[in-house]
Amino acid sequence: MITLDDIRKPVTGRIEAFDRFVDSRFCADGKLMDSMLRYALSSRGKGIRPLLVILSASLNARNEAGADSPRVNLAAMLVEMIHVASLIHDDVIDEADTRRGAPSVNAIWQSHKAVLLGDYILARNVGIGLESGQFDLVTHICGAMAALCEGEVLQDECAAKHTMTRKDYFDIIRRKTASLISVSVSAGALAVNAASDAVERMHRFGEAVGMAFQIQDDILDYSSVKTGKPRNNDLREGKITLPLLCVLERVDEKRRRELVERLEKCATEDESVEYLRCIVANEGGLQKAAQIMHDYLDEAVSLLDAYPPSEYKQALVNLCAFIGERDR
Repeated sequence: MITLDDIRKPVTGRIEAFDRFVDSRFCADGKLMDSMLRYALSSRGKGIRPLLVILSASLNARNEAGADSPRVNLAAMLVEMIHVASLIHDDVIDEADTRRGAPSVNAIWQSHKAVLLGDYILARNVGIGLESGQFDLVTHICGAMAALCEGEVLQDECAAKHTMTRKDYFDIIRRKTASLISVSVSAGALAVNAASDAVERMHRFGEAVGMAFQIQDDILDYSSVKTGKPRNNDLREGKITLPLLCVLERVDEKRRRELVERLEKCATEDESVEYLRCIVANEGGLQKAAQIMHDYLDEAVSLLDAYPPSEYKQALVNLCAFIGERDR
């Protein structure tokens, strides 16, 4: 099975340079704020987005020196810090006490300080970008922040009404997940001054990867495997994600109403959560969602056909396989 370490191997040195770049630029004057900031940055997770920036830059650079450009580190920092801030805000909204098995920022320092930390990271991030004078990168990347917010609001609206169409679902995940991943990959190409068609190709690759990544997340929410996230959390929050949607699309109106009524009880009834989990597993929801996820990954891999063989291209192909195989 492919691991993230396998994928990172061709760019290990560049990832280490990126980490030093971030550490040298993200610090706060106040002791409390700096402690909060250090804690948030120490638990950034898999680092998929900066990895995608660096691999895309390495793939599209005219030479190896071009991939070591400070613009690449700046692009990777811009997307990663938007992601970090969004997770801090998400934990506040969800009242989550843990993040990847460790106490969340809001659990340690309370919600109002966590919100301020997220805001500080965003402000510092944009400030560093503007100070660098790399306005094309800042403009290209920071537009994704609006898409993230729009996706979350649309998802909350659908969850509150217990309504969801396939169009709604794909619109939500395109905004809340795929937008930042697609921007990460295209920013890597832009950072090394790749041609506009290459930047667009990388954007399409990233969007397909991002769609697959979120669908796999939604599938794993129904899994019995320990993922580091609360199990069946989407059901408990009244969210209709693709596995359940695939079942709802196949049943008659009476059965749909019955299942939606069950969903409305999931916030307080473990029995309803387990009932819907079994329905989705037994009536093909997980399999159909997995097929759609693999279709997106196939699309992503096909977009790499435009590039000659290289360790960077293979790493991106391996990343697609990793997403399809991951269990957390």
